[in-house]
Amino acid sequence: MLVDAAARQGQPSPQTSTCRDLAGAVVDVADLSPGDRRRMYAIYQAHYDATSRTRFASDLDDKKSVVLVRNDVGTIQGFTTLSILETSQGGARMRAIYSGDTIIDREYWGSQRLAFTWIRFAGSIKAVEPETPLYWFLIVKGHRTYRYLSAFSNTFYPHWGYETPPAMRAVMDHLGHARFPEFYRPELGIIRFPESRGHLKAPLAAISLAETKRPDVAFFLARNPGYVTGDELLCLTELCAQNLRPHARRHFLEGCRQ
Repeated sequence: MLVDAAARQGQPSPQTSTCRDLAGAVVDVADLSPGDRRRMYAIYQAHYDATSRTRFASDLDDKKSVVLVRNDVGTIQGFTTLSILETSQGGARMRAIYSGDTIIDREYWGSQRLAFTWIRFAGSIKAVEPETPLYWFLIVKGHRTYRYLSAFSNTFYPHWGYETPPAMRAVMDHLGHARFPEFYRPELGIIRFPESRGHLKAPLAAISLAETKRPDVAFFLARNPGYVTGDELLCLTELCAQNLRPHARRHFLEGCRQ
């Protein structure tokens, strides 16, 4: 997810600690109005290059659900699309939430309403099959999104501080090949398209010298130097109460109880 440049290690910025009057909701993609779709594309286009209305619509229609956040007059200010993947590996069933296009208008950076609505929805998905492993499967366009994994999860992959266990690498490769059979590069852990399918505009992709000294940012740059032209880093974390940090766990468990 694209979040506040500082990321605050997942905590709301001081000036936006109340989510700034944004309201979150999860809706089926099929129920979006033409106006919703136009507004979503306008936000996306303002932050990303190498996109088009046709490409955006195709990606949107490939998803099942969308998390929307609206301001107090009902205008969409951010969204994230997702699909639920049902698969098995070695005879073991698993489920994964695959995150697609995600953006929040820059005026609302620091608000956590989109993230908290998303994690509650993830909890509701887990509750349907509580014994089946549920993963968050995302491909990462920028360092802010990568940093968000550490705000949500205790353990995720790839991580700068430890190697990815073979079992988790196998899950990542399985999902990568299943979703992107032509473009997944398992030796790199990268999705590389022949041409970019959307990358951050240059001012948003820029990373300060101070940021490059952070171990998480340095790791992201080393693993995905082509992010500026559309390469995406495949990432994975298990969505379960034991693997979530306290603020994320609280919302996740609320979703489980819904």
